[in-house]
Amino acid sequence: MNWTEGAVLGVVQGLTEFLPVSSSAHLRVVAALAGWDDPGAAFTAVTQLGTAAAVMVYLRADIARLGRAWLRSLAAPVPGRHAGPAVGQAADARLAWLVMFGTVPIGAVGYVFEDVIKGRFRDLRLTAGALAGVGALLGAADTLTARRAARGGRPLTDLSVRDGLLIGLAQAAALVPGVSRSGATIGGGLLLRYSREAAARYSFLLAVPAVLVSGTFGLHRLYREVRPHAATSATGEIGETAQAGERAVAPAWGPLAGASVVAFVVGYAAIAWFLRYVSAHGFAPFVVYRIGLGLLLLALVLGGRVPAIPA
Repeated sequence: MNWTEGAVLGVVQGLTEFLPVSSSAHLRVVAALAGWDDPGAAFTAVTQLGTAAAVMVYLRADIARLGRAWLRSLAAPVPGRHAGPAVGQAADARLAWLVMFGTVPIGAVGYVFEDVIKGRFRDLRLTAGALAGVGALLGAADTLTARRAARGGRPLTDLSVRDGLLIGLAQAAALVPGVSRSGATIGGGLLLRYSREAAARYSFLLAVPAVLVSGTFGLHRLYREVRPHAATSATGEIGETAQAGERAVAPAWGPLAGASVVAFVVGYAAIAWFLRYVSAHGFAPFVVYRIGLGLLLLALVLGGRVPAIPA
């Protein structure tokens, strides 16, 4: 990967991580259309550290408040529902615990199916189906939300352990490129009758631990998987051992770091815009875009214009 590829993919990651359109799908598709190598699941995970930093900076007041409430909950029982500041602290501590519980499913699924995620899940036919299918589900959930608009959706303070885990399970489905982590979690929140704002805010909070852990493991994988490449020996034969000229090629750390920085800057702007947008509008444009992109991608793959499986 060179610096240009890293910058372009960093912009793509920052724009699409928090919009319900699937950042992993766009990284895969943009690379394929440009004729570049598949950046891989590890690249996606590492550049997500940039977008995780963006959401942590943007929601720093919420995260700090939840963190303080969570630490207090370890030292003393959570107070009951009575008047006073303790009620807000109890709600914050509860939400912090629910963010942790909601992160468990994606961690467990990612650990168990790591090889499949890095391999067969990178098939563009699966990505196209996920883009269109989840787009249709998001559209159905948003339609139900619009019908309930007069009554208003449930606030984030209504979030229960069951609902938190269900939305966490929806987040785990986003390990398939094309599903979209934000699309799955926001759609799950809408189906559970939460307001658009509540579903989006919980989705962003839920992203922080999941993306930090994923990015850390992605860095570890890149460091661990320094791939051996056989070089041609002086006699013209392909060497298969170090004696025959084997060399190790390290990841392009510079472009990777640059992509993460670009993803941070673009991601911060995307978060600010998206939270303002969902407070007054629905998800119809994203639904149309997802379905259209999924169908176009499937046509390109079936027509032989883009390979379904990365080299």
